[in-house]
Amino acid sequence: MSERDVSRVVANAVIEAVLDTPGVAFLRPGLADLLRSSALLRRGLPSTPAGSAGVQVRREKPGGDWSVEVYVVLHRGRRTLDVTREVRAAAAEAVGLVTGEPATGEPGTPRITVTVTGLV
Repeated sequence: MSERDVSRVVANAVIEAVLDTPGVAFLRPGLADLLRSSALLRRGLPSTPAGSAGVQVRREKPGGDWSVEVYVVLHRGRRTLDVTREVRAAAAEAVGLVTGEPATGEPGTPRITVTVTGLV
């Protein structure tokens, strides 16, 4: 499996884990996701959940550490700090399950960044 394919599998696992986290409304949609959703709505077709722009996964170098950036919109009513900690833990666990690398915070483990882009 190529590095790009592995990155895609890791990203999909992180997306699922983040969306399953209580307090997360949705991932930040990118421009392409917004345009695709708009076109589907005009045709009367159900839109698919946007999320690819909300999770960015890369490796610093082949065999290096994973870097994951997550951009989320959260529901009001829960403490933002608690939800972002849960999102970070869920993303780290998802990366570990796919790659077999531990999510312990030690060198050689994924670097997870969570950015809250809004509240609904």
